[in-house]
Amino acid sequence: MGAYPKEWEHHDVLPDGRRVFVRPIKPEDAALYPDFLAAVTADDLRLRFFTAVRELTEEQIARLTRLDYDRAIAFIALDPGSGGMLGVVRLHRDGDGTGGEYAVLVRSALKGRGLGWLLMRRMIDYARAVGLARVHGQVLAENATMLRMCEELGFEIADEPGEAAIKLVTLPLGAPRPKAA
Repeated sequence: MGAYPKEWEHHDVLPDGRRVFVRPIKPEDAALYPDFLAAVTADDLRLRFFTAVRELTEEQIARLTRLDYDRAIAFIALDPGSGGMLGVVRLHRDGDGTGGEYAVLVRSALKGRGLGWLLMRRMIDYARAVGLARVHGQVLAENATMLRMCEELGFEIADEPGEAAIKLVTLPLGAPRPKAA
């Protein structure tokens, strides 16, 4: 199991001047999830999870916060004053280790303020730094905001075969770097 990547901790400022602290997720961040999810609308949760979600179980939250950093990373944005969780982006390496699947979620009141962009860029920077060839995800076709952001970030957008409601988004990052021995 990989060590906590402290070098990815960073203080940032959103375009509106709001300060955020972005860092890799830790197991103790499970305690932040109930308040975070309470600040996300049911529709935004549906857009993220592709189904109606009322709440996550302790077991589900544990799976989201206890990561093997060699196989997955999640960056959370925290309010430096309150310590509250503002958003999260996840990246799980594919089985062959050449790419990774991402997912992102921010507090509903913070949509359109640059936090999603900040988290996506951090995830992309990380993917490049660890030598992934691509990042990819699935986005509901109705999620025009996410699809627009992906397009502006350089993702290729395609239809999911047999699933008209889902789009596949892929960002090529170049040839994968070989893992260090």
